[in-house]
Amino acid sequence: GDIEKAIEILRLKGLKGVAKREGREASEGMVGVRQSEGAAVMIELVCETDFVAKNEKFLALGDKVLDAISAAGAGSVEEALAAPLDGKTVGDVITDESAILGERILVRKVSRVVAPATAVYLHRTSKDLPPQIGVVVGYEGSDDKVALSIAQHISFADPLYVSREEVPAEDVEKERALVTEISRNEGKPEAALPKIVEGRLNAFLKQVVLNEQVHALDADKREVAKVAEAAGITVKGFARSKVGA
Repeated sequence: GDIEKAIEILRLKGLKGVAKREGREASEGMVGVRQSEGAAVMIELVCETDFVAKNEKFLALGDKVLDAISAAGAGSVEEALAAPLDGKTVGDVITDESAILGERILVRKVSRVVAPATAVYLHRTSKDLPPQIGVVVGYEGSDDKVALSIAQHISFADPLYVSREEVPAEDVEKERALVTEISRNEGKPEAALPKIVEGRLNAFLKQVVLNEQVHALDADKREVAKVAEAAGITVKGFARSKVGA
């Protein structure tokens, strides 16, 4: 007849179940975004099965957690889990819900993009599931249609940097050494190596740099930087999340 004690026992049993699930793979879930003035926060909340991913309780948890993380201005998983929610922390609330739903649930990724304006694209890989790919683009300018098209391009092309200047020097040198070795192994003439290596290095940079990629939705097949320039916008940053990736 002691309701409070019963709740305590059930919670303890649930938490024991959560501990047992720590090693399980969580590769389903949702991506969600909250925009505010001058910023947008995106989270990846994952679970173990698509059955839970489309469950109303899981989706409600995602909305509640996203609101709390956005309100706290969190930009990392650690900051997100420490954000206040319902008199607890986000981390505690997720642990409780994990016990109720019977699956491992966690915030896998948190991204915060700060810019004068933001464009958001959320993509469903299945109509029965919540969005599983999300992109936030931070930009200056007023052409929100073009900004959205760049977000859609990012969801497909998966660049890593906005500009060539952002690529870490050690990554460039590592790629340079790799393509040099490949070119030599192919028997390319030593005198021609510098030009060949630079060509292959440029090809690598066009794969990872947003501004240098050909815009997937542009009818004229222009680079993203040229599409943005024509629309009078400048991409300041972006974030991309894909559930389970």
